[in-house]
Amino acid sequence: MTIAAVLLGAVTTHLANHRMEKQRHRQALQTRWDAKKLDAYAHYIDHMRSCIFLAVQLYHHREGILPSDKPEPELRAEMSEAGRLRGRAFERIMLLGGDDVVEAAHELNALALKIDWQATGETTGTLDDWRERHRATFRAINEFHEAARQDLGVQGRVTGDSHPERDLLLPPARSED
Repeated sequence: MTIAAVLLGAVTTHLANHRMEKQRHRQALQTRWDAKKLDAYAHYIDHMRSCIFLAVQLYHHREGILPSDKPEPELRAEMSEAGRLRGRAFERIMLLGGDDVVEAAHELNALALKIDWQATGETTGTLDDWRERHRATFRAINEFHEAARQDLGVQGRVTGDSHPERDLLLPPARSED
């Protein structure tokens, strides 16, 4: 009887240790993937914002709002390179992101491309169209943030009742004096 109790205790201890080790390994993998996801999500948004910034420079230059010291071909080349990097960052989202994050990134890409196309003149539009494209894109960035936070298990929200929607920050209209 004593031998059976010792054996039962040893088996139980072994199984408990095995289960705890397996759980610890699973937790380590989850932490590693969460860190990679966070890095991918942050880089994607960084590249997205870089593309938007360069599109604004090109659009302002082309429309005579704020001419650049750089020639248009150089602005286009910078925008093209930024777009390439944004595409690579998007591919990391496709590899690591949860379903909602991937869908939010697809929506964001579609809206950001409309900014690119108006900046380069591939599509036409008014200044009001331009601004509405930016509003839609920044709403999509917030939706991407929301999906990424949920995928990472971050508490709270960046949209909703606690965080009212904000408009574009624009300088006051220039007066013609």
